Amino acid sequence: MEKSFDRATLEAVLTKRFFYVPSFSIYGGVAGLYDFGPIGAALQQNLINVWRQHFVVEEDMLEIEGAIITPAEVLKTSGHVEKFTDFMCKDSVTQEVFRADHLVEAVLEARLEADLTAQTANAEISAGSAKKNKATKPPVKLTEQQIAKYNEILAKIDNYNKQELADIITEHDIRNPATNNSVTPPNEFNLMFETSIGPAGNHKGYLRPETAQAQFVNFSRLLEFNNQKMPFASAMVGRSFRNEISPRSGLLRVREFNMAEVEHYVDPNDKSHKKFSEVANIKLNLLPANVQEKGSTQTVEISIGEAVSQKIIDNETLGYFLGRIYLYLVKVGIDTSRLRFRQHMSNEMAHYACDCWDAEIKNSYGWIECVGCADRSAYDLTVHSKKTKEKLCVRENLETPLVYDALVCNPNKKVFGPKFKQNAKIIQETLESLSQSELEKLKSELDTAGKINIDANNQTFEISSDLMTINLQTFKENVREYTPNVIEPSFGIGRILYSLIEHSFYLRPEAELRTVFKFNPTIAPFKVLILPLSNNDLFAPFLIDIARKLRNNGVPARVDDAASASIGRRYSRNDELGIPFAITVDFQTVSDKTITIRERDSTNQIRGSIEVILDLVADFIYGRNTWAKATETYQLVSSTSD
Repeated sequence: MEKSFDRATLEAVLTKRFFYVPSFSIYGGVAGLYDFGPIGAALQQNLINVWRQHFVVEEDMLEIEGAIITPAEVLKTSGHVEKFTDFMCKDSVTQEVFRADHLVEAVLEARLEADLTAQTANAEISAGSAKKNKATKPPVKLTEQQIAKYNEILAKIDNYNKQELADIITEHDIRNPATNNSVTPPNEFNLMFETSIGPAGNHKGYLRPETAQAQFVNFSRLLEFNNQKMPFASAMVGRSFRNEISPRSGLLRVREFNMAEVEHYVDPNDKSHKKFSEVANIKLNLLPANVQEKGSTQTVEISIGEAVSQKIIDNETLGYFLGRIYLYLVKVGIDTSRLRFRQHMSNEMAHYACDCWDAEIKNSYGWIECVGCADRSAYDLTVHSKKTKEKLCVRENLETPLVYDALVCNPNKKVFGPKFKQNAKIIQETLESLSQSELEKLKSELDTAGKINIDANNQTFEISSDLMTINLQTFKENVREYTPNVIEPSFGIGRILYSLIEHSFYLRPEAELRTVFKFNPTIAPFKVLILPLSNNDLFAPFLIDIARKLRNNGVPARVDDAASASIGRRYSRNDELGIPFAITVDFQTVSDKTITIRERDSTNQIRGSIEVILDLVADFIYGRNTWAKATETYQLVSSTSD
């Protein structure tokens, strides 16, 4: 059984050191909204900076910035107005609101945890530890069938529809844990914040639930900027908004958050990736859909190359981005032993996706989706193109002309127009939108019955063989026109931030009241602490000079010259901010211009000239050197300050 995480201690430190706090807390706060203090804001920005370098710069992506307020018509076309929902239920007495699947999860996990406690208590009773209290009764246990069923439900929790959730709530007597009241059957709740655009309120809009749509509607401009070259990717970082049913779990489920999204446009006939070999040997812990559908959460460790060749992962480009996501999460400091990639099951798959994987990070709240990576097929560009009549497609010159046969509808113009009048155009557009398989069925029906029925403009029209024929024609194309498919990695920055905070938090073994965040130099808000041994005026010029040189070199530094605290106390309180290195100015500095640098986690120190130590700091921060390598070159010095 895993050692429980001391979340209460962590949350106390986060609040005390102003990492982040509930917004407007002096007014009572608003659930799901948070303000970030100096450390939290810097951590979040550093995550974004590393993301931008790792994806936008290294992958040569086209970054844009889109509007936050989105016209309703755009999100209606994308499917968000109809389908961007979660299932909500309420306490039948107090009307407290719950997200249905989260309530089921919480109740069943609590029952399983209670059962483990019961097993331990029963074992102690059996061993005779409770002999002194003969009245002790064994706690109630779950049956093996109940345990198996609960675990199966939890494995499939993301795959249930409304009725299936309702059945589970009824069958397993899911209630409000706080009141023991029954809850209402689940209903859909749209998660978007609605607003109006303009003083008259004539135009309905929403705060964007994602950054993707701004990228899709600008596809033609992006393609033109990229000199018509395919494949390519766009990227965007910014605020998104979701009116969560019951915001809980701190930063993990909020109503306003930062997203970072990539839209990689690829030929639907060729989803290979030219850099796939760079990630093919990376091994990931995968949880495929078919495993979950059997009621299991057992992961398999497999290389990305093998997963793609076995079609566990649908294609190379999707696999490539799973590898890049993994490398990004490692780079910022996520513990890989608490990282897995879970494939979406059929019922939970987004309406646009043909394959989707979530990078899930385990923290004290369980396995949390932090990054989604979906193959959105051609859905978005297709629906926006159809709605606006703007071509969102690629035109590719062919070296060898493409010759093929295809069925085509040929209206008899002399009678077709007069017959259907103002509806003629919409009927013809409907016919032109049909696939070859649909046209084959219509041709067979027209040849057999002499007439067909077509639904267009909310009406049904009968078309006889004297009005139209469907014939096979030969086409020769020198230009291929196609709508790209889109591979989309989508990052929840706040969720990654919280998981990183938990993964980085620990208590020093020798002094449990000393809390530490082991942020790596890349992510740490402040890279270096600068402090004097004591409050002696001789040290002040050195502090100013060292701080200026570091900051001029792009290294964020914090000076702690508080006279009221010992140097050990100052080390400790800045370890609590995750600062990886500390430079100390002492009396030897005054005499020979040398300083010490202390590494946070080992508390070991190296002494050297100011120039040498500052160069070392820059090498540490920019990844050109590590503390372990440096200690092979420079001798450690003893310190009693810790």
